Amino acid sequence: GLEGDGNGNSRSQPRQGTHLNGRHGPTNLFEQTPPITSGPDKGTQVTVEIHREDSSPQLIKRLCLGKGSQRLRGHDNKGFQRTEAARPPGAKDLHAYPWDKSSLKSMPVDLQQFKKLDAYALEVNIKNSVEELVKALLKKARTDLEKVRAIWMWICHHIEYDVVGYHNKSQLSSKPRDVLQMGKSICEGYAELFEHMCSLAGIQCKKLSGHAKGHGYKTGQTFTGDSDHAWNAVYLEGRWHLLDSTWGSGSVDDSFTKFTHRYNEFYFLTHPALFINNHFPDNSNWQLLKPTLTLKEFENNMLHSSNFYMLGLLATNPETPIIQTVNGKASVSVDCRSGTLFMFKLKGTDEHGLMTLKKYGMKLDIYPQKTGSHKLEIFAKPSKAEASDDVYKCVVEYVVECESVDKAMRFPKALHQPVGPSWFSERQGFLRPSHRDPILHTNDGRCSLTFTLGKDISVLTSLHTDGSSLAEDMGRRYVLQTLRKNQIELMVRLPHAGNFVLKIYSKKKSDPGNYDYIFNYLIRCLNTEVKWPPFPQRYSKWLQDYEIVEPLSGLLPANRNVHFKLKMHGIAKVLVQAENTHPLTQNKGCWEGTCNTSGCREVFVMVHENANHSFYSHVLKYEVETQ
Repeated sequence: GLEGDGNGNSRSQPRQGTHLNGRHGPTNLFEQTPPITSGPDKGTQVTVEIHREDSSPQLIKRLCLGKGSQRLRGHDNKGFQRTEAARPPGAKDLHAYPWDKSSLKSMPVDLQQFKKLDAYALEVNIKNSVEELVKALLKKARTDLEKVRAIWMWICHHIEYDVVGYHNKSQLSSKPRDVLQMGKSICEGYAELFEHMCSLAGIQCKKLSGHAKGHGYKTGQTFTGDSDHAWNAVYLEGRWHLLDSTWGSGSVDDSFTKFTHRYNEFYFLTHPALFINNHFPDNSNWQLLKPTLTLKEFENNMLHSSNFYMLGLLATNPETPIIQTVNGKASVSVDCRSGTLFMFKLKGTDEHGLMTLKKYGMKLDIYPQKTGSHKLEIFAKPSKAEASDDVYKCVVEYVVECESVDKAMRFPKALHQPVGPSWFSERQGFLRPSHRDPILHTNDGRCSLTFTLGKDISVLTSLHTDGSSLAEDMGRRYVLQTLRKNQIELMVRLPHAGNFVLKIYSKKKSDPGNYDYIFNYLIRCLNTEVKWPPFPQRYSKWLQDYEIVEPLSGLLPANRNVHFKLKMHGIAKVLVQAENTHPLTQNKGCWEGTCNTSGCREVFVMVHENANHSFYSHVLKYEVETQ
């Protein structure tokens, strides 16, 4: 049983009848019988352990020095301490279910304090004797926790999953000595080696078996027959704890032919309320939970990958893995602590959804464009990622069952996820958005948005839609930016009805480089009579804080007197060139005047930046309607 690789790769289903670690039936030392309860009101439970004939109870030596003193352990002839008898899990081992969102571990663990020990354990290189290996590992380990940690680190980094042995069980031995010499095994061998090394170190450890939602698991599947995975419980500081060194060591690819060492901290002393997410022990006492889950509950529960919890995510809604659409729509949300970036894939593409980032998570509306069952994968990464973490990891999967399609919610190809403003666009300097929703609805084909801009930001915008109605250069002409102090207004006019994407880019004014894409909105207009001309074409000498008061339309009527009013600063003269040249006059910060459009196809606005210079710069260009 191996965990899927967690990078959003789909997991292939194993062939029917092959168990994920090739065991037919658990090889537990004890078989568990149901507890016998004395009397209806007493509630005392007696667990009866029936020893099989072929199993000899472990040798037990106990020396007790009265209450509260430390335990003395008997020694065997190899100089190792003999472990005291493992007590079955009881009330003090239990954790509340569901998870209280506190810790990922079942006891306080300071990973920083393990750094030296971890590094030491990785360097130990003994493959000929388990006893020698344990002796070497214990040199730097003082407490029981440190001993378990050293054994765990060594196994996770030195034993690899045996993909060949998994397919060919007859050649396979899971005896600790063989696992050590081969350097590889399946989960059974990992768990037996772990148990044996712990017992040599004087630590109570038990191999557990059960069902796992590991490699090949399909959302919503049921578990029947023998258990398919093995892991361990260790006894530390008076309580039982759970760990899985197979899953701590790495993952296999979809075809189950290649193992990759990828250490996973999550499966070391995992909080039982999280461990139950993908491990269901044959004996429910070993869930270490109050209340315990039934197999049915385990099957129906959402599978969250270890990445889900390692990235600080807290919960998903809905908590059921299979979702039905209602009128062609399904909604999902994820809660997290803060500042996490998300993406999604529905059947491998993110075209059929609308995802918005929230401060503490994300919300996603899905509109499948085909009926049937669709796999929905959700990915996440930290916003302030180190380079090594800068990849999206699959955190949760759903199956979306779609009965009817909402064709009206077919989004333009240019739409980029997430949609709408968020903490991310705020961090990039777009503050106090006038519209917080990802979708803008307009009836007359016009809309306007405002933001407060952070310091030193230069903005670029463009409008996009499917089809050929808007070439890239025209897309910029349907948005007019106006900067007033630190407030930017984006005026949008649509060339026709339909779904459009307004994309917003920025860069630092001081940076010579390119603009970076920041975020986008979806603009919807159902009114088929809408047909706005573009805004006038702006040239590079048209500065960000210049403003067109009139005419806003880039298409002027023919044979008319047109009034111009433009706000521009720091220039000496303004001319409007049609068939003739018309100077504008300055009046309270505005340049105003009239120009006649007869006899010309284009009208230019030109500025004289310096009274002593003879040349003009073009700043605006208008078209004139043909007769």
